Amino acid sequence: MTNALLMSSSRMGNMNYLQHADEQIHRLLQHKKQSILFIPYAAVTFSFDDFEAIVKPVFNALGYELTSIHHFSDPVAAVKQAQAIAIGGGNTFALLKRLYDANIVELISQRVKYESIPYMGWSAGSNVATPSIRTTNDMPIIQPPTFNALNICPFQINPHFISGKPIGHNGESREERLNEFLTINPMEELIALYEGTALFIENDHGTILGEQNALWLRGPNKIEEIATNKPFKLNMIKGVQ
Repeated sequence: MTNALLMSSSRMGNMNYLQHADEQIHRLLQHKKQSILFIPYAAVTFSFDDFEAIVKPVFNALGYELTSIHHFSDPVAAVKQAQAIAIGGGNTFALLKRLYDANIVELISQRVKYESIPYMGWSAGSNVATPSIRTTNDMPIIQPPTFNALNICPFQINPHFISGKPIGHNGESREERLNEFLTINPMEELIALYEGTALFIENDHGTILGEQNALWLRGPNKIEEIATNKPFKLNMIKGVQ
């Protein structure tokens, strides 16, 4: 039984950090008293201590304990003992490399998919929950050993989705970049998540949470919407074959 919450972003509009996600987090953790292992490896320009100081009060206020993995001398043992796992946003390439360096990629995947411990991620933490990080928006500032990720969600996600181009911008839009992925990988599809929305996974079903529908990109320029709060079978979206 897989239980996961993959959030597009840590903020929505002018709201505080994860403030928009209170009910989404409770839906995953079900108000049960439990200790969450936080993985801050996506942080680049600020310390892991600083990242924990941002996230910990949010979860404490919701009734959950949270401790960052960097306080443990053995990250493998920390993951083995975790009751729930949360991975924050930042740079996806740095995050995935550090997960591999700590030798916990396969372990996290196994614990979530086969031991049913809750997983939540936002931004980069959602990117690494998919089969690979090929649909992240981030720059490859460092090279992980592979793009292969946790594969908790069986298909690709694009968080922080924003449609169109700002005035004066002559580079590719997000739609154009994702069309490139779909052209190169015609056997795959993906979901694009607007800010403040999330994909909630319960075993083989998914539900879009938030105020906006998700976009289901089925091929170049082939876009459908997935309505909020209406469960769907995860296998209706094509993942890695």
